[in-house]
Amino acid sequence: MNKNLAFADYVVFIVYFVIVAGYGYSIYRKRKKNEHDAKAYFLAEGTLTWWAIGASLIASNISAEQFIGMSGEGFFLGIAVAAYEWLAAIALIIVAVWFIPVYLKNHIYTMPQFLKTRYNESVALIMAVFWLFLYVFVNLTSILYLGAVAINGIAGGGYLHVIMVGLSIFALLISLGGMKVVAYTDVIQVAVLIIGGLVTTYIALTTVGEYFGVGQNAIAGFKVLLREAPEHFKMIIPKPTATSSQNDINKYLTFPGLLSYAAGIWIINLNYWGCNQYITQRALGADLQTARTGILFAGILKLFMPLIVMLPGIAAYVLYKDGHLPQLVGGKDGAYSAILTFLPTGLKGLSVAALTAAIVASLAGKVNSISTIYTLDIHKKYFQKDADERKQVYTGRIAVFGAMILAVLFTWNDLLGIGGVGGFTYIQKYTGFISPGVFAMFFLGMFWKRTTGAAAITGVLMGFILSVVFNEFAPQWFGNDTFFYTAYSNGKGGFEIPFHICMGLSFLFTMIAMIAVSFAGPKVNPKAFMLDKEMFKLKPQTTALIVIILLIIAALYVKFW
Repeated sequence: MNKNLAFADYVVFIVYFVIVAGYGYSIYRKRKKNEHDAKAYFLAEGTLTWWAIGASLIASNISAEQFIGMSGEGFFLGIAVAAYEWLAAIALIIVAVWFIPVYLKNHIYTMPQFLKTRYNESVALIMAVFWLFLYVFVNLTSILYLGAVAINGIAGGGYLHVIMVGLSIFALLISLGGMKVVAYTDVIQVAVLIIGGLVTTYIALTTVGEYFGVGQNAIAGFKVLLREAPEHFKMIIPKPTATSSQNDINKYLTFPGLLSYAAGIWIINLNYWGCNQYITQRALGADLQTARTGILFAGILKLFMPLIVMLPGIAAYVLYKDGHLPQLVGGKDGAYSAILTFLPTGLKGLSVAALTAAIVASLAGKVNSISTIYTLDIHKKYFQKDADERKQVYTGRIAVFGAMILAVLFTWNDLLGIGGVGGFTYIQKYTGFISPGVFAMFFLGMFWKRTTGAAAITGVLMGFILSVVFNEFAPQWFGNDTFFYTAYSNGKGGFEIPFHICMGLSFLFTMIAMIAVSFAGPKVNPKAFMLDKEMFKLKPQTTALIVIILLIIAALYVKFW
């Protein structure tokens, strides 16, 4: 027993573990007769309900980098960071209405398969290998490392490697059962995640109320936040002027006001939610209406995520500013852990369970996607073409083990330097470099019949190269103030273009290059998808869900603009 967690906390956590493991095993037992059905294992084809799809999307999306990283950005930026969550809901509408029908009509089960069907096998192989490296060495490692660090901090320290192994084993137990087990256990995981997160937010607000003399009342505590940090409740970060402080400039570099909404944040969200095996896999085995409803259900849940992952950061800022948070260490990324110190015995166990639920769900979902891409798009095509379904499932399980072992090895002593740059920044940096090219390739591939395979390869290469140029070299090469961008002092002796603007510019020039290359080909590419209006028609209940999401988002922006 340590000074941070009491016996009751361990009891709460163990109960959570037993419930999730027991439920996962019961789901596995039910599908054991289909144990060697490859599509059932990788996609849970036809068996996921809309609520399982929606909950699994959120459970896979929310992980330690959101709890720690987004709370940290709440501490630093305020409510502006909620745009990632609220605009994700709009991105999910776009995916549900326009992307998913294309995938389902063309029987797409993996993202490399989409590229092979629409372009050619070379494009598919290049991206399959690339995605495997990205998922293993960027996503899986950062989720595991940041999650272990976070829980280790709550537990009092000294258990990092034990926690790392424990998280890996827990995720393996779930993921070896296949997508159905992953998705249905995600329902419990997301419930624990939301309940634990809301409890932490409630404690944060009541603590603020207590320290500022308005009583232990969450509503009163929220009003204190509005009064003490009004600048933290503005969605749009103002553009720096000659008199702006370095802190204000840093905020703009992180989230450049209205320009973020011009391109960057849309590319991040649409690429993540619409062109990402890790996410789309949940809906690819369902019928269109079930998939759409599940995705929109995830959109509704997304609207409430800032309450859990952002508001505690603002509470930490107000407490820290007034000298009530001496336990804050590690700057903004320590905000969430500092808030957790206020939780009473028992609730700390619930907060550990919530964090674990977020981490394990993300790990399990990620390794399932890794095994799906490896088995269906590489192993079966290039190493064992005659593999039957039993062998495919066996290969998928070996891939799950292999991916997790690699992740543990590379995070054991932080070989990739994730701790140096921060898990949230690490993920954003490396995925952001390829997002413009990948999204351009998918977008044009779906909706412009002239796009060619040569254009797709051009898009991937140019998107990456331009992202590196704009992020690392443009101010040095072309100056700090041009027609396309303005670079600002980063406080470290250099100048930077805001990351979202870099993404927007990379996407713009990549699209232009792809269109130019495609004009050298036929007017209609033989591999173009045949689209018809019927694919995109919506049922009344779907339209109603979309209207509800848009009205809530509009109200939030009117309130906090």
